[in-house]
Amino acid sequence: MSPLPPALRDPAPMLAQVRQAWGGQGDLWVFGYASLIWRPDFDFAEKQTARVHGWHRALKMWSRVNRGTPEAPGLVFALLSGGSCHGVAYRIPQTQGHEMLERLWAREMVTGVYDPRWLDCATPAGPVKALAFTLSRRSPNYTGELAAHHYREIFQRSSGRYGTTLDYARQTLDALRGHGIEDRALRRLLNHAG
Repeated sequence: MSPLPPALRDPAPMLAQVRQAWGGQGDLWVFGYASLIWRPDFDFAEKQTARVHGWHRALKMWSRVNRGTPEAPGLVFALLSGGSCHGVAYRIPQTQGHEMLERLWAREMVTGVYDPRWLDCATPAGPVKALAFTLSRRSPNYTGELAAHHYREIFQRSSGRYGTTLDYARQTLDALRGHGIEDRALRRLLNHAG
């Protein structure tokens, strides 16, 4: 059940591509779907509940540092293709955008695991295009389908430098509810925690 650690990807070219696509000419929007909701670690000028189509939140990415270890990998969320996802879109002022991208890369892209994408987000104030961190099903960090007993084992034993997988999943559920977002799939998944 514990896959080999994946090869690292250089995150610098992906940051350069995101900077070029953003252009620095306007405010920067970032879409949060898990820990960015309850621990954004950055200042923002505005936040809106948001929905993206074509992607869904899934607890299907191995974590060998933050929520697990190489010997007992934990799990973290990723955006996988298909379906839709409710989350939060943050607006970062243009003048802070470059610094914000550096901070996001230091947090989310140390190993280059995610595929950063600009996604169309529907918000109560209208549509915005926001940066989001997605995961390919071809990534070695993608878990594939996990049986209920695997989730139960991970919830019971996996812990890393930021705590347990179980706490991470519960904090995400609580934060979503705090924004009026109900994630039935996550609630069902947490039933495996016992």
